[in-house]
Amino acid sequence: MSKKGKARTDSGISRESLTGHIHAALTKNPEQGFNYKQIAKRLNITDSPGKQMISDILRDLARQGGVQEVSHGKYKIKVARGYITGTVDMTRMGYGFISTDDLEDDVFVTAKNLKTALHGDKVKVWLYAKRKGSRPEGEVVEIIERWRTSFVGTIEIMPNFAFLIPDNKNMPFDLFIPLSKLNGAKQGQKAVAKVVDWDPKSKNPVAEIINVLGYPGLHETEMHAILAEFELPYSFTEEVEADAEKIPGEITSEDIKERRDFRKIPTFTIDPADAKDFDDALSLRQLENGNWEAGVHIADVTHYVKMGSLVEEEAKQRATSIYLVDRVVPMLPERLSNHICSLNPDEDKLTYSAVFELNDKSEVIDEWFGRTIINSDKRFSYTEAQQVIDTGDGDMKEQVTVLHRLAQQLRTKRFATGAFAFEKIEVRFELDEAGKPLGIKFREMGTANQLIEEFMLLANKRVAEYVGKKLKGKTFVYRIHDKPDPEKISNFSHFITRFGYKLIEDDKTSLPKAMNKLLHSVAGKKEQNIIETLALRSMAKAIYSTDNIGHYGLSFKYYTHFTSPIRRYPDMMVHRLMTAYLAQENPGSKDKYEKLCDHSSKMERLSAEAERASVKYKQVEYMSDKTGKVFEGVISGVTEWGIYVEIVENQCEGMIHIRELADDFYEYDEENYCIKGRSTGKVYTLGDRVNIEVVKADLQKKQLDYRLVNN
Repeated sequence: MSKKGKARTDSGISRESLTGHIHAALTKNPEQGFNYKQIAKRLNITDSPGKQMISDILRDLARQGGVQEVSHGKYKIKVARGYITGTVDMTRMGYGFISTDDLEDDVFVTAKNLKTALHGDKVKVWLYAKRKGSRPEGEVVEIIERWRTSFVGTIEIMPNFAFLIPDNKNMPFDLFIPLSKLNGAKQGQKAVAKVVDWDPKSKNPVAEIINVLGYPGLHETEMHAILAEFELPYSFTEEVEADAEKIPGEITSEDIKERRDFRKIPTFTIDPADAKDFDDALSLRQLENGNWEAGVHIADVTHYVKMGSLVEEEAKQRATSIYLVDRVVPMLPERLSNHICSLNPDEDKLTYSAVFELNDKSEVIDEWFGRTIINSDKRFSYTEAQQVIDTGDGDMKEQVTVLHRLAQQLRTKRFATGAFAFEKIEVRFELDEAGKPLGIKFREMGTANQLIEEFMLLANKRVAEYVGKKLKGKTFVYRIHDKPDPEKISNFSHFITRFGYKLIEDDKTSLPKAMNKLLHSVAGKKEQNIIETLALRSMAKAIYSTDNIGHYGLSFKYYTHFTSPIRRYPDMMVHRLMTAYLAQENPGSKDKYEKLCDHSSKMERLSAEAERASVKYKQVEYMSDKTGKVFEGVISGVTEWGIYVEIVENQCEGMIHIRELADDFYEYDEENYCIKGRSTGKVYTLGDRVNIEVVKADLQKKQLDYRLVNN
């Protein structure tokens, strides 16, 4: 190893600084080799100790791998790669990171070198030469695909021009709006602007207002703003509505001839009390051999929505219904979702069914898939069905109690074979007529929910097995879920030890069994929500794909989505594929379905993000009149800029800025999920119970600010 000599040259340049200057000089001339004298001349270093330091640094850089010695004593920068493509992850400060499959690490790009690329854009990047141990860096040379061109924000009008101040925290630039392109927007209103031009020499993109949402703080304005922020629709065009009106709702004798008739078999639906569309029903009858025939009947949407129609194209684009705190934005127009396709009671309805012969142990003896007609005898809410299960009395008590017993057996077997028992509590708001939140409730799963869940899972699983096993090699749409990242599981396992829990107790215990035991242990405890949330974050995300790898979370080798075609486009694809295979027809290319799977997965993520944003907004609004009040909370997140705390009684999460912790200088310890006081050694860590005071509720930022008290 070379001697380091002095830490500075005679002119006062530190070794660290000189290393940076040498690297920059070599990077500017990547094809040229230099010896230490040539580098010294370029850097204007004339003293002998300085020249010796340059020689030492060049040898060290060559050993580290960032520089190569092309001939004795002559060095040039080592160009590891040329161009890569990736996606921009932008910060409020204007710089960004490029995530790419080509490299393990994200590529850092300065604000100047992003060249008008924005968050989410797909870009081509030229990589600079990389020094060993440093983050790769580069510059954008081409914007391949814009992630978005429209932004939601607040209008700011000046005498000669206007700006739209974006709500999106990842958009660091205001949008310049010519007064002629305001399209009626007024000072202070929320609006949607579309970028029409952006000269790289100009700091701000030029845009025009395409939709005025209204004044901030109004319920309708904010819900529409959330949808617009994620570029999600909130209404149908007149053309799509007109196309839906043309669809005949009558059931003809020809329709009935082509179907199995279940209208005389006891049938019911179970849904939330406020549901307006019913896309699944269950039927039950006992067979002569003593076994049970359980029918899972699904709205036959594809009978009505034809390929190539405007309604079909709209459903394909939306891919999913969107659920905000106060509304459903349906995938299909109301005429279809709430009326023609919905399995309303006492009405003949066309369905696509999975019919199972089950013995008393819930074992599948036989199965049949195909088109049917039903007439539902009863529409249960979950509460009503739960009462029948709990009391053994009420409407259709035999069918409900038998299906409940069979469902519990299916559930027990599913967990015994390695399924995870995640049951996240859902937040629900009591809203007044103006949309103001009056209270927060939590919706938990009862055994009536489990009854429906188990039979939907059974149908989805067996439909996927039918194609995946019996029709090997055929194109199909699967719902897949990969194994979790071992590092995430290791971090989660380390975290829960602070609560006295252990995930894996011995080598023989499987992860699902250990996780289910943990989730059972935390049920009803104050740390339940934080541990369940982090457990879910440690898991991979489920997606749609034509390439089946199984569903790890459910412990199914084959799984699909067959049971909700009113609200999910992949289910419509599955119905069409099943129809083709049952008729021994070719459904088309795999590539076409894979592209639709990718789009559906993307739209599902956006819908989930919009739902979370609407929940967050209502939580902030609910807490807006509670400033100064003290609540018990749990630390739910730790970052370099502060700690997040979730209030126990209502799960409203807010932030305590690190600058507000005035009793010490606190430093962030990423590895141990905590911040630690430099002088006192005081630690605030994930999962700690603390008392907080509500300081501020910022509706514009959807942000709550808290302060620690009496801790």
